[in-house]
Amino acid sequence: MQYVLSNQEFELFRSLIYDTCGISLTLSKKELVKARLTKRLINTGLNTFNDYYDYVTKTDKTGRELIHLIDNISTNKTDFFREKKHFDFLNTTLLPALISNKEQRKDKRLRIWCAAASSGEEPYTLAMTVFNHIKSDSEWDVKILATDISTRILQKAIDGTYKTELLKDIPPRITSAHFSKVSVDNINYYRAKDHLKKIITFRRFNLMTEKFPFKNPFDFIFCRNVMIYFDPKTQQRLVAKFYNCLPKRGYLFIGHSETLSKNDNKFNYVQPAVYQK
Repeated sequence: MQYVLSNQEFELFRSLIYDTCGISLTLSKKELVKARLTKRLINTGLNTFNDYYDYVTKTDKTGRELIHLIDNISTNKTDFFREKKHFDFLNTTLLPALISNKEQRKDKRLRIWCAAASSGEEPYTLAMTVFNHIKSDSEWDVKILATDISTRILQKAIDGTYKTELLKDIPPRITSAHFSKVSVDNINYYRAKDHLKKIITFRRFNLMTEKFPFKNPFDFIFCRNVMIYFDPKTQQRLVAKFYNCLPKRGYLFIGHSETLSKNDNKFNYVQPAVYQK
């Protein structure tokens, strides 16, 4: 069956997606939206995009289909140690100073938020980086909150199992320290070890939530390669909410393809894609 997405129908979905999760889609993304949402038409047995829109917004009172819609629209591109300069900065500057400062204050807690966890490579990389500086069996209380809007991709992150080629650029000693080899249907994989999983909490979270529910600040936040999908107004609101989730001198990491406007936020520039409160 040939599915046709009219400009009017695209505008309905564009508005729904923007209002729900902040992703800003131009008309140039119409074919992408059509391709991704066609899967949901087939799955639900509906014949037109208009019928599907009504199903999402009126018929389905559970909200589950809206979650499926967002799952299919959202882009999940990530790698272990992606944008390596950020992890170099963590290793050489941020973590040594932060840990030393906390030890002096007898505050052995680290709180980190990975705000776009995707399939888990980034939060697991953060956990590995932290363990460069403290032992997994130490008295430190380390918690990494790893959130994403996509429930589908979060399930992959929670499982923590990856094809061997995805870890090929990681030094073998690091891989063996933090991952176990497993075989599924005669295919070799690496699975994150328990000491990594123990400090990471995966949760679905919508960054468009008006008021973030976190009671205590994070020492630093990673939100990389997300704001490229938002318009300037949405970016500005999100950055302000991140600012309020950090203590004085806390850090925000964004993608290297992203920048913060000097006039629209209170952060201080540290180096490309790194900002400090």
